[in-house]
Amino acid sequence: MAPSLDEGNSLFKFVVQDGYGVKGMVDLGLSKVPAPYVQPPKERIDKQNSRMCPLQPIDLSKLDGPQHDRVAEEIARAASTLGFFQVVNHGMPIELLEKLKDAAHSFFGQAPEKKAVYRKGASPSPLVKYGTSFVPEKEKALEWKDYISMTYTDDVEALQQWPQECKEVLLEYLKKSVMMVRKLLEVLMENLGVKSDNSKIDALIGSKMVNMNFYPTCPNPELTVGVGRHSDLGALTVLLQDGIGGLYVKVEDDIENVGKKGEWMEIPPIDGAIVINVGDALQIISNGTYKSAEHRVRTTSTKSRVSIPVFTMPKPSEKIGPLPELVERDGARFRELVFQDYQNNFFSNAHDGKNSLHFAQVNN
Repeated sequence: MAPSLDEGNSLFKFVVQDGYGVKGMVDLGLSKVPAPYVQPPKERIDKQNSRMCPLQPIDLSKLDGPQHDRVAEEIARAASTLGFFQVVNHGMPIELLEKLKDAAHSFFGQAPEKKAVYRKGASPSPLVKYGTSFVPEKEKALEWKDYISMTYTDDVEALQQWPQECKEVLLEYLKKSVMMVRKLLEVLMENLGVKSDNSKIDALIGSKMVNMNFYPTCPNPELTVGVGRHSDLGALTVLLQDGIGGLYVKVEDDIENVGKKGEWMEIPPIDGAIVINVGDALQIISNGTYKSAEHRVRTTSTKSRVSIPVFTMPKPSEKIGPLPELVERDGARFRELVFQDYQNNFFSNAHDGKNSLHFAQVNN
C-alpha cells in the first residue's frame, strides 16, 4: 500500500523497509520533496555559486612511454592536493562504459519487488545488498538515492550471486578497475620514495566492492542531496559517472589555479573519462601526503542520474598505519589501527558529518 507522503513512519516503511526506494516514492508522483528528505540549509548544494573543477584528465596510456615521469607527477600532484582526478585512455572500452550505464538504468527500472529481494535482512546473498540513503535509521535527513552494492570474493561467487541483470558487465568493470588501481598505487608509492611491491598493494586493496547508484529526478533539488558530505574509507575509488553531472568535491587547502580552501567544486562529466579519488586508508598509510577529500552529490529535476563506483580497501583484519619509511623520515601523523575498528568508527559517525580521519590521528 502506498504511503501518505506527509507521514514519516509510513513513508520510511514504504521506502526503506519494504524496499520501494526513492524511485518507488517518485513513481507515485511528487510535486514537492517530502519533509524527511529536506536537508538543513548548511548541507544543501548551491549549484549556481559553484565552479567546475578546471583540472584536465590525465592520459594513463602515457604511463608506459617516454612521458612516464611527467604523467606520474600529474597523478601524484592531484592525489596530494585535491584528492580527485580524472583519467582517460585507461584501458576500459567505451562500449563497456555504456553497457554499465545501461545496466544501472535497467536494474533500477525493474519492478520494485525484483529489487527488494536484495534489501537488508532479506537478501539471498551476503554479497549483495540493495538499499537507499546511507544509514537511514540514524539520519536526520535522508539522501535522495537508491543503490545496490556487490562485494567481490572471487569470479565464481560473483557470477553465482550477483544480480543476473548486471553481473557480467560489473565483474568485467571491477577487474579492469583493480588493474588500474594497482598501476596508480605503484606510481603513488614511488612518489613517496617507498619501494612498491605486491604485498604493500595487496594489503591496501584486499577488499573490493562495486556499487550501482541511482538518483531519481527530484522536484526540489535545491532542498536535497543525492549523497551527503563524506570521504571514502579505502585506498582508491574508481567512479564512472554519466553525462548529467552532480559530483562535488571540497577543496581542503588552497590549490594554485584550482580553488580556495573550503570551496566546493563540481567534477565535470567528460565522455570516456573515469574519476579516481583517494580514500582514508591511503591518506593514513601515506602519512597525510595524499588527501582523502570530502565529496557529495546533488540531485536534479530534469533526468535520473546513475554512477558506478568500485571501492578498493584493506580487509577488515588488516592493520593500517603510516608506512615505516615515512614515519622514520617525518614522524607519525596517524596511529596504526585495525581497519575493522576504523570502519566501525566511520559508520558510527558518517551520518553526523564527522570526519573519521580524526579518529586515526596521533594527537586526537
